[in-house]
Amino acid sequence: MNHELLQLLEQISREKNLAKEALVDAVLSAVLSAARKRFGTTENFQARFDEQTGALVLYACKRVVPDDALSDPHTEIGLEEAQRLKPGVAVGDTVEVVHDVGDFGRIAAQTAKQVIIQKVREAERDMVYREYKDREGELVHGIVARVEKEGNIIVDLGKAEALLPRREQSFRETFQRGDRIRAYVVEVKRSTSGPQVILSRMHPGFLMRLFELEVPEIYEGIVEIKAAVRDPSGRAKIAVVSHDKDVDPIGACVGVRGIRVQAVVQELRGEKIDIVQWSSDPVQFVCNALSPAKVSRVYMNADEKTMQVIVPRDQLSLAIGKRGQNVRLAAKLTHWKIDIKSEDDAEAERARLEALRQAELAFQLPRRSSEPPSDTPPLAAEGEPPAGPAAEASRSPSPWDVLPSLPAAEE
Repeated sequence: MNHELLQLLEQISREKNLAKEALVDAVLSAVLSAARKRFGTTENFQARFDEQTGALVLYACKRVVPDDALSDPHTEIGLEEAQRLKPGVAVGDTVEVVHDVGDFGRIAAQTAKQVIIQKVREAERDMVYREYKDREGELVHGIVARVEKEGNIIVDLGKAEALLPRREQSFRETFQRGDRIRAYVVEVKRSTSGPQVILSRMHPGFLMRLFELEVPEIYEGIVEIKAAVRDPSGRAKIAVVSHDKDVDPIGACVGVRGIRVQAVVQELRGEKIDIVQWSSDPVQFVCNALSPAKVSRVYMNADEKTMQVIVPRDQLSLAIGKRGQNVRLAAKLTHWKIDIKSEDDAEAERARLEALRQAELAFQLPRRSSEPPSDTPPLAAEGEPPAGPAAEASRSPSPWDVLPSLPAAEE
């Protein structure tokens, strides 16, 4: 029996790829659970397993007391009986009372079986969690196990099953059961039903990992992807920089005749990808991010982190993009708020502001002095209008007074 138990544990350890120590703990927990089921919970049961011989021992620790002072047989043992089990013990010592594990009965044995199965499942879940927890941010390959009604996809990764939610899928792609799939590990979390691996095919990290696979310069660190953004409508932008002056980062990502970028586009089911040059200068970076549109000039507000970009009239629609897609992606890529105007609109806005400024200067009223001058004439009697210069001073100034005098009409 002992050798059979050892062989069984080794076999399960190989098939389930579990540590033998975890299986031994499961067996001991099952034996203790079955013992409490059979004998009750009042005794202090403990179990021991010898991994060399496979011997499984169940025992209860009891304190030795005088025979006439025995009050609790579950935790105490008389001196005479204790000396028969272990000669030489004295009052106050502790002895191990061994029980036969074969006397559990059918119900206790069934309980032990259930505990072992449960412990093995917990060990498998813990192993899966530890393995995939360190793989967050990596690409994994799997096979579509099933597609649920809500559109969520269950992916078989071999040792575990992962979830690809519908929100993390592109509207351009569909998968059937048995299809091979590649996805990005977003999160690994614990749940009541075991560890849950969450995948994504819409995360910007998925795009970056695909370029790492296709572009050796990125994998070797010569070219670095500084940022990447994606839009659900089917367009993406990545910013790259080269740490070697002899290597063109954009050309390295595109490849000869576009073979590298086309491999990524094919994996993303035709998603359009703009590869732009990263720059430490925010103005230059914004101009690059708005590619393929050409920029005339930029007005930057560093405090509010906003930029007003002026483009030629024929480049306005290209800079904004369909439904604002291009400028939205550029703003996400650069982390700047971008306002785009054409040169005509910017000139009209400038003229409007200049006219408004001139009007404000023209209609600005003179301020009244808080103290009257010393040579102010005496006020007129009540009911009489002021005369002389005081009459001009007392009259409220009209806005028309400050207008420049117009030339007289020629006769």
